[in-house]
Amino acid sequence: MNKKKKNSYKKDTTPKSSFVATVFEVFVNNPYRALNFRQISSQLGLSDKASKELVKVILEDLRKNKSIVELNRGKYQLAPEKFKEAIPKNYVTGVVDMKQSGKAYIITPELDEDVFIAYNNTGTALHGDKVKVHLFPKRKGYKIEGQIVEVLSRARINFVGTISLSGKIGFLIPDDATIPIDIMIPPENMKKAKNGQKAVVKIIEWTKHAKNLIGEVVEILGKPGDHDVEMKSILVNHNFPLSFPRAAEKEAAKIKETISEDEIRNYRDFRGVLTITIDPEDAKDFDDAISLKKVRENVWEVGIHIANVSHYVKEGSVIDKEGYERGTSVYLVDRVIPMLPEKLSNLVCSLRPNEDKLCFSAVFIMNEQAEVLEEWFGETVIRSNRRYNYEEVQAIIEGGDGDNKDELLILNDLAQKLRSARFKSGAINFNTVEVKFKLDENGKPLNTYIVESKEANWLIEEFMLLANRKVAELIGMKRGNRKPKTFVYRIHDEPNQEKLTRFTEFIGKMGYNLKTTSRKVVANSFNKLFEQISGKAESSIIENIAIRTMAKAEYSTKNIGHYGLDFKYYTHFTAPIRRYPDLMVHRLLKDYLAGKPSVSEEDFEPLCQHSSEMERKAELAERESVKYKQAEYMMDKIGQEFYGLISGVSKWGIYVEIEENKCEGMISLKYLSDDFYYLDEDNYRVVGQRYGQQFKLGDRLKIRVRKVDLQKKQMDFVLVE
Repeated sequence: MNKKKKNSYKKDTTPKSSFVATVFEVFVNNPYRALNFRQISSQLGLSDKASKELVKVILEDLRKNKSIVELNRGKYQLAPEKFKEAIPKNYVTGVVDMKQSGKAYIITPELDEDVFIAYNNTGTALHGDKVKVHLFPKRKGYKIEGQIVEVLSRARINFVGTISLSGKIGFLIPDDATIPIDIMIPPENMKKAKNGQKAVVKIIEWTKHAKNLIGEVVEILGKPGDHDVEMKSILVNHNFPLSFPRAAEKEAAKIKETISEDEIRNYRDFRGVLTITIDPEDAKDFDDAISLKKVRENVWEVGIHIANVSHYVKEGSVIDKEGYERGTSVYLVDRVIPMLPEKLSNLVCSLRPNEDKLCFSAVFIMNEQAEVLEEWFGETVIRSNRRYNYEEVQAIIEGGDGDNKDELLILNDLAQKLRSARFKSGAINFNTVEVKFKLDENGKPLNTYIVESKEANWLIEEFMLLANRKVAELIGMKRGNRKPKTFVYRIHDEPNQEKLTRFTEFIGKMGYNLKTTSRKVVANSFNKLFEQISGKAESSIIENIAIRTMAKAEYSTKNIGHYGLDFKYYTHFTAPIRRYPDLMVHRLLKDYLAGKPSVSEEDFEPLCQHSSEMERKAELAERESVKYKQAEYMMDKIGQEFYGLISGVSKWGIYVEIEENKCEGMISLKYLSDDFYYLDEDNYRVVGQRYGQQFKLGDRLKIRVRKVDLQKKQMDFVLVE
């Protein structure tokens, strides 16, 4: 215990009094945090019931003598008058969440709440930067405030926007609304960019005041509104490169496309076993295949074969470094921006039919109940017999004829049993839909439609889940005295209790309920809810909010299991062409199977964090490309009327998602002239102050398209009376 700290419990030497001081010290060290007895127990390393009960008693004692205050039921914080006893915590580090107005919030794991930064205290920091913040003294009833004193690392240095000329001086007006300032471009740095063009500008000087950022044009994209220009703009906005460096392309060009017989002798040979791939019709990279062989009556050998990318991409190579920086392939509406050069992703590593390919495989002997009797992991060589798309396989499952029909039906039967067992165990069956577009030769959207997963998708999904789970168990499970080695896990934490409570209250107002008494009860209750809303108008709204209620899955060396899938051990092994963590998993698994020692957790955790961050950026870019195409699709529908569902409410307006195409726009409250409407946030609705008219989440409305802003990817609707 720190000798500099003094409190009224120090002189009493009884065991309980000593423990009181220990509990009080937790609050002293965390003066801004609100803590419950479980969090206190965790910090003190207490796991037995008796100690936790004692913590409860001590918390009540501390509350009574006004050393701590109870903020809400079961949550306590250091009393303001005791702050002088706290260890001064004047600085925190965190990530900038910049708003369009120029003010910012700092997201930091060191505090329970975000730190507010006024416009004049942001310094040279921009959105996404990691920064050091000086905290101001906490004022009762106010948010924690501070000042950015140092930028520790930049999230990005390249920005995309529209060039605006003022004499010979140029300015870049950023597309990204989180960049609240323009970037000045001196004449010598304009690189022939013209007024009104879209361009990529690199920051070359960060002066003391952010309003004086100076940059240079590094690439001219072209005319705003052009399909190719806008897709490239989205990529740059989310810090993804538009091409591979020449060194990476040269390195890829040297990779051999064929496999010699000498190489093949080093691998388990599956070329004589029926092997297939099942992918979307427009897929170009096939990184997983499935084989099936009968072992004996009602016993099958199922092989999950994954492209052996680690054989070609050596750790530390130019391609490897480029793959790590990207972290993932990005799937925009009309294109794929691959993690690896095209020669690897579409040719050498792609499991194309009738070509010998090197794989890393998980092979299972399974009975007719889909129980795994034996398992094997190792490097293989395969030869895919047939490439299927999902529609072909679905037609066969639904009774149609086709190649390898019997084998496909056996695989589907096993997959359905794996799926059933998962949900029975406690997995949550989230139903997701994907918005797709039919584009003309110029990229203009002609139509939009919804793609839903069916049995053919689930067939592949279940075997990939099986391989991912079994690989994680192989390395992560403790066996005898053997300590598990460092590994890359795909983890998914339990949902935040407050979010879960709010979701339960929300669906309760719509006539549904969710039981939350235990982890398994929550899962079963979610699945029952999804069955109840299936096919109903409000299903999409409820499912989207349910997904947002959940924690975000991420990569980590610290395994906590996967809540949504109900797996104690889970990783990503099955897509190394398009996900860097899978490539890390292949390398680790290969080394561990060869008996090599464990790698350092400290070395791999930052790699996991970077991969998680790039995954989030890719998702945002993909979502933004869909929003852009939806806005473009609605451009010629101004004045037309549609039915839609209220998908969100805010103090500014009512968000409505059109039923037939999932395009979302906003009815501004200022256009509702019959009353003054206010936001009732607790009940997910806006309410008229005089007449009580209300609009709540899930309500069906008829709207008219008033305006479409293509650059902002926004649509304005008006209510049709």
